[in-house]
Amino acid sequence: MQRFISWLSVPLELADPENVKFYIDFLLDRQLSPLTINGHIVVIRMFYDYLRHEEEIEIDNPVIKGMMLRVAKPLPRHLRDTDVPVFFGAVTRRRDLAIFMLMLRCGLRVEEVADLTLGVIDYQRNRILIKSGKGAKDRVVFISNDASDALAAYLRIRPHTGEQKIFLVEKGSHKGNPLSVRGIQKRIEYYSKKCGIFVSCHQLRHTMATQLLNADADLVTIQYLLGHRRIKTTMRYCYLSNIKAQRDYYKAVARVIEKSRDVAIQNTRC
Repeated sequence: MQRFISWLSVPLELADPENVKFYIDFLLDRQLSPLTINGHIVVIRMFYDYLRHEEEIEIDNPVIKGMMLRVAKPLPRHLRDTDVPVFFGAVTRRRDLAIFMLMLRCGLRVEEVADLTLGVIDYQRNRILIKSGKGAKDRVVFISNDASDALAAYLRIRPHTGEQKIFLVEKGSHKGNPLSVRGIQKRIEYYSKKCGIFVSCHQLRHTMATQLLNADADLVTIQYLLGHRRIKTTMRYCYLSNIKAQRDYYKAVARVIEKSRDVAIQNTRC
């Protein structure tokens, strides 16, 4: 706030939206990031709100709607192909392997994995019914052979209990209780530190989407599997798929060149 006061060429009570806009330009010239500048704007707005509502000073707030700068959303991060086997090579418990394989191969959110029950697994058709996922919309996801093997290996050693949640705490005073979201996150943090590669639950989900896209899976299919309500959300994965872009480019260019040759041959015949 002190920076704004020092920069301002008029008394505080006379500042108007134009002054704030010029101040934003001033900060942009100083190469501050949009996120940092938005922080300045929030402080100015709160200061004037305080003067008006707490100090009861008749003063207009110069910060108006629409002044906040647009902050670019970071692209979803995914694991490199070489990092995937390194991470999974560090996973020792069958339960944890099954959890992470379901994230990588089925694109499940950590909350969805924690909520999985024995009754939603269709072993004959290798698929899982995800009930009331994000956005309260049920969907069906499919289990790859390696994910199915990992899940089956865990279920063979899972204690026989009346608890319907699949993944259970294996040690301590909470042994036998459902494994919580935070419990799953702690496990992936442990293995991440163990293998020396930063890995998060959401990264495994992003990795699944990127791998499918690079393998020429349809974007609408990926949208369905991930449970996105809007295709725009899924489209963000296109920016990650450099391999696919290169492959599609050369395929398209080859067709263009072939068509040009055909046209040239026809012209010579005429």
